[in-house]
Amino acid sequence: MNKNIAVIKGDGIGPEIVTEAMKILDRTAEKFGHCFSYEQLLMGGCSIDVNGVPLTDETIERAKAADAVLMGSIGGNTSTSPWYKLPADKRPEAGLLKLRKSLNLFANLRPAVLYSELKDACPLKAEIAEKGFDMMIMRELTGGLYFGARETREIDGVMTAVDTLTYNENEIRRIAVRAFDIAMKRRKKVTSVDKANVLDSSRLWRKVVEEVARDYPGVSYEHMLVDNCAMQLVKDPAQFDVVLTENMFGDILSDEASMITGSIGMLASASLNDTKFGLYEPSGGSAPDIAGQNKANPIATILSAAMLLRFSFDMDKEADAVEAAVDKALKDGYRTGDIMSDGMKLVSCSEMGDVIAANI
Repeated sequence: MNKNIAVIKGDGIGPEIVTEAMKILDRTAEKFGHCFSYEQLLMGGCSIDVNGVPLTDETIERAKAADAVLMGSIGGNTSTSPWYKLPADKRPEAGLLKLRKSLNLFANLRPAVLYSELKDACPLKAEIAEKGFDMMIMRELTGGLYFGARETREIDGVMTAVDTLTYNENEIRRIAVRAFDIAMKRRKKVTSVDKANVLDSSRLWRKVVEEVARDYPGVSYEHMLVDNCAMQLVKDPAQFDVVLTENMFGDILSDEASMITGSIGMLASASLNDTKFGLYEPSGGSAPDIAGQNKANPIATILSAAMLLRFSFDMDKEADAVEAAVDKALKDGYRTGDIMSDGMKLVSCSEMGDVIAANI
């Protein structure tokens, strides 16, 4: 199978970690008889340096023409970089927000996995960490409180701020369908998180999710109030498979889930539209303090590439092979500096890529 991948290496450690992910994709293509071609695009600080803006219209069109987008990290040191002396809409991160909107990326996927080899880094009690966990936070990305009408004005002599939380049934249905589809590729369980005891938007959310669930008799599902979900994430995270929720709740819960894994350098993410198209990137930042030193952990970006194979290309066996190769590297004791512990083998960014590629 031939596929075209738009590559945005970005800033800071982005070029290093994306290079290793491409190494893994090339090895996977060789192993399974595919052909992946790449088109290099600029976004973020590197685009500001060349084009004067963080994202050009040409880059958007070229990204749309690809089968998927693989991205590194965007931005730099906010205290010292000249990029952050520019107006907010001209800074590196503005390019990412514009790209997500232009590509209609409404579904954000944030896996949170605790590898047994890294359980000591988990901040939870040992008896909880010992069980491990593997969940997918499915967050609606383009609606809700963050995108509703807002204003701050004086009413009867009192300054008053208003933010509006709005969802329609179509916005809810499309993210719910995507969540149940992904559950079919995993352990076939969906936990839909809302605040239906208080919010009308959550009551509509729950109604639409129940309608979608009827089309997936092989998937079990449950409703959970967001405050309970926040508690359950630290009490028994192993119970979760796919966690489906709206924008603000997903923003908070995905950060909580990432914290209990112990290392953000291990966390992949994806943002999908209503086709197979998606943008895949690590959850961490650009780490400008170690950029260019071959010290970065490429695993999050490599796992993002595995998600690209699974969700945009329907290459489940290939994605399984990449994830198994990462797992073997960890079991064999290979560590970059951020996850290093006594008795393990310290390797560079490129060496970790080599080890994982050899495992495929």
